[in-house]
Amino acid sequence: MRSPNGAVVTTSRVLVGLVGSGIGPSLTPALHEREGDAQGMRYLYQRLDLDELGLGAGEVGRVLDAARLAGFRGLNLTHPVKQTVLPHLDGLSADAAALGAVNTVVLSPDGRATGDNTDWSGFATALRRGLPDAALEHVVVLGAGGAGAAVAHALVRLGVGHLTVVDADPGRATALAAGLPSAAAVPVAALATVLAAADGLVHATPTGMRAHPGSPVPAELLDPRLWVADVVYRPLETELVRAARARGLRVLDGGGMAVFQAVDAFRLFTGVEPDADRMLAHFAELVAVSP
Repeated sequence: MRSPNGAVVTTSRVLVGLVGSGIGPSLTPALHEREGDAQGMRYLYQRLDLDELGLGAGEVGRVLDAARLAGFRGLNLTHPVKQTVLPHLDGLSADAAALGAVNTVVLSPDGRATGDNTDWSGFATALRRGLPDAALEHVVVLGAGGAGAAVAHALVRLGVGHLTVVDADPGRATALAAGLPSAAAVPVAALATVLAAADGLVHATPTGMRAHPGSPVPAELLDPRLWVADVVYRPLETELVRAARARGLRVLDGGGMAVFQAVDAFRLFTGVEPDADRMLAHFAELVAVSP
């Protein structure tokens, strides 16, 4: 059997990991391991927390080298190393190159490290399944970091008519919009104006996570004709999701993106097609028992 990067895969033993800061609460390791068990694999998913290792984002290359030596099949990457890893890779998929960010690294037996991005495909699948009739004539993306870039890329692939990118850093918003067709950047102060003319809003900043509580959008701007999607999934019901539901908006929480990016990463790591519905069910169980 061969993996998507052409490497011969033996699926009896799979060692992968997650690299990032403060990743203890992540459900991704359990999600991968449970699917591996269901597929009859010896699947071990390790957390490689930069905070615990005493390493900065710029030292991700050391983690990558160690993973190569230890025989890891691949790594998932999260904040803050999705971009700092780029100089340490041997190649990029077309999507990762377009995004300038990597959340999945496949390690071949010869040590070659190929970067990919399943954040965009995970969001695209989640939106298609969760809000299949969502209007895409004009969508606002709040946040122009790695998650915002992935969401924007997904929306373009889904056929969005016009994108408006909003970020607290105007330069970052402008840079993201400049690389996208039919996109424009506006300052945060213009959020109310652009939402008044939009079909939907995708929130792609850390606001709403347990470490960053609150809502990035005043409730009075959440008009019921809008749909709202959040990329945050811990907690699954963020303040934004809760407020949007209370005001009658159609809502997509961050759970679907979390699962479907894992589905795509599992396929890249193993060359085996995972059962997406089973992983969704596993995720629901994990959320129910997680603090």
